[in-house]
Amino acid sequence: MEHDRTRTRAWVLHPEIKSDEQRRVPEPALEEAVALAAALPDLDVVGSEIVRLPRAQAGLLFGSGKIEELAERLHDNEIELVLIDGPVTPVQQRNLEKAWKVKILDRTGLILEIFSDRARTREGVLQVEMAALSYQRTRLVRAWTHLERQRGGLGFVGGPGETQIEADRRAIDEQLVRLRRQLQKVVKTRTLHRAARAKVPYPIVALVGYTNAGKSTLFNRLTGAEVMAKDMLFATLDPTMRRVELPDGPEVILSDTVGFISNLPTELVAAFRATLEEVLGADLIVHVRDISHEETEAQAQDVETILASLGVDGDRPRLEVWNKIDLLSDDERAASLSRAERDPSIFAISAITGEGVDPLLADIATKLQGVRHEETLKLGFAEGDKRAWLYRQDVVRSEEQAEEGFVISVLWTDKQAAQFAAL
Repeated sequence: MEHDRTRTRAWVLHPEIKSDEQRRVPEPALEEAVALAAALPDLDVVGSEIVRLPRAQAGLLFGSGKIEELAERLHDNEIELVLIDGPVTPVQQRNLEKAWKVKILDRTGLILEIFSDRARTREGVLQVEMAALSYQRTRLVRAWTHLERQRGGLGFVGGPGETQIEADRRAIDEQLVRLRRQLQKVVKTRTLHRAARAKVPYPIVALVGYTNAGKSTLFNRLTGAEVMAKDMLFATLDPTMRRVELPDGPEVILSDTVGFISNLPTELVAAFRATLEEVLGADLIVHVRDISHEETEAQAQDVETILASLGVDGDRPRLEVWNKIDLLSDDERAASLSRAERDPSIFAISAITGEGVDPLLADIATKLQGVRHEETLKLGFAEGDKRAWLYRQDVVRSEEQAEEGFVISVLWTDKQAAQFAAL
């Protein structure tokens, strides 16, 4: 089999550690790791394997015998990069690179590379850069010997001087401060846009789900947009929003968000929190699942875990969409359709063929009818606290001053109306 020599030859390893209580089923985990690697166009994945370990070795991750065995295999296949599907400490990375004479990248580093390759919006680029710097900062702990030399003072200053590691870490910290300031400006602008959207009668529907579940394909079918939709992990990174007119229903703003993934790097969870805030403001959350994937239940649980970490409460209206039924066997397909018929919160569809999409749209329209309604309020001059509350909620559409107070037109939800009544 011919390989493209213009791309970096890579080998994927999935360590299955018996002592790891959080371990995943190894075969689909390895498949996902290979798919992650394939998402980078510059990589040529030559091979992959599961490495079973009784426990992780502190300095080398793998045992000495396994390291020698892998070294021979990597050498024979002319491997330049080894992707390890799991966390690798800086010390382990340095020792493995020395033993195998290849570059090592762990799961966090790989996902950061993908995000860096895909980010397009100003906010996405800034968030990726911040996450990458936070990750690199941990790699400065004696990861490379050339960083251990010291930078001397001017000759008359006492003390040993500043080590290169300390200087590099300080430079990273200064750059992180600059990026945070830039990001705050971008987020502030987006917050203003979101506040403006809150004043128009468009409920927000957020598509969420595991990466490669088919969110962007469904988004394109519903909106007629041309968002990148490929059979690839993290094909869509930056959030995309479009206005959609539902059949016999209200107009809505549909949001396509970044796909979730198990063991998402903590740096990225923090960095992309602002991007995922669109989910927090959504009137309806549509959880899109790849029902044909053998790990679909575990993927769904990962999505729920991340939603909970973002602060999305269980009371938020949501629907579950079982996508890719066109890939199921006849028996599996019949079982999925039967289950969906019994549960009103589940819809079995194919975003590719369009099967099942019309009933989904009809139910979205039903759930959103009356989500926000217009009402006219009359407040006395002494009710300034109530008036201020309305403005804080961004529900005021117009206001006129009358002889006895204010006549205010509001666009709000039943929940907001109840909260106002309780003031």
